[in-house]
Amino acid sequence: MKREQIFGVIAAVICVLVVAASIEGYVRLVVDNGMQFDLEMFKYARDVKVISPDPLIGHVHGPNRTAHLMGVDVATNSKGLRDREIPYERTPGTLRVVMLGDSGTFGWGVRPEQTYSKLLEGMFAEKGLKTEVVNTGVGNYKTIPEIEYFLTEAYKYSPDLVVVSYSFNDAEILPPHHAPNVFQRNCLSCVFITGRFDTLLRRFSARPEWSEYYLGLYQDGKGAGWLESKEYFKKLRDYCKERGIGVLIANIPEIHDVQHYKLQSITDLAHKMADEYGFEFVDSLDWMRTVDSPKLWIAPGDPHPNVLGHQFIAQAIFSKLYPMAQAVQKPQSIKSD
Repeated sequence: MKREQIFGVIAAVICVLVVAASIEGYVRLVVDNGMQFDLEMFKYARDVKVISPDPLIGHVHGPNRTAHLMGVDVATNSKGLRDREIPYERTPGTLRVVMLGDSGTFGWGVRPEQTYSKLLEGMFAEKGLKTEVVNTGVGNYKTIPEIEYFLTEAYKYSPDLVVVSYSFNDAEILPPHHAPNVFQRNCLSCVFITGRFDTLLRRFSARPEWSEYYLGLYQDGKGAGWLESKEYFKKLRDYCKERGIGVLIANIPEIHDVQHYKLQSITDLAHKMADEYGFEFVDSLDWMRTVDSPKLWIAPGDPHPNVLGHQFIAQAIFSKLYPMAQAVQKPQSIKSD
């Protein structure tokens, strides 16, 4: 290769690097205001999560991690949960509930005390019932990781009741998780550009609209991911039935548009499954329909439930969970007399 060609290649490489560095600097200094959903989720995966040795779980929270995400502080306890320290051993005279779920249960964008898990503790307290609600929610979890986590780890809390927060995307089959390399851990501009590109593809119909995508996961009850999820619900049913643990399936809706809900068929499938397996079921959408959808969002472009959304979900869950708790407590009271 001639000297001129070598210099040309070097100059081209330098130009590419300068442009890339400029874009990265722009994203970090201008775009990243701490409220960009895709960038905050990237930081969450980088700073809070670790790869699980169980491939069915994929990822877990690292113990004693801290981060500031979507405007709120996030901290995990010694077991990797976004919760206070709760020992495996039961507290005498205290009802115990284990919450399974994804980023909604985790409390994306709200403070720990604002999550529906902790709101439930307050609701039980108002009824004079001491209760510990263990929040095991992890962002991006689906049915299989949630139940696998319970059967391999969270069962150690010996709960009286289990609440599974069922989301519209829980039938997704996730690919294997791999630890990110140095480039993947630090390129914010890559995340931002990929997100904008995905938005453009959906806007111009190159990718399915979000509701079409979610409905396609289920295929009217025949989707592979849904059928696999049902098998894991069977495992949960068998485990809990043998030990007398009550199970509540709490439907957490997609809240882009709660007045004109497009995913009712998914809710119906989850409800039918709950009835088939002997679970209780509640649809928190029924509590949200009276509110304009954006008033439930963490931020524009991020339709995770905000504080108001968590309050509605807590009310919905409590409407079913409190009678279940009373049924658990009555035999204990009779036994202690």
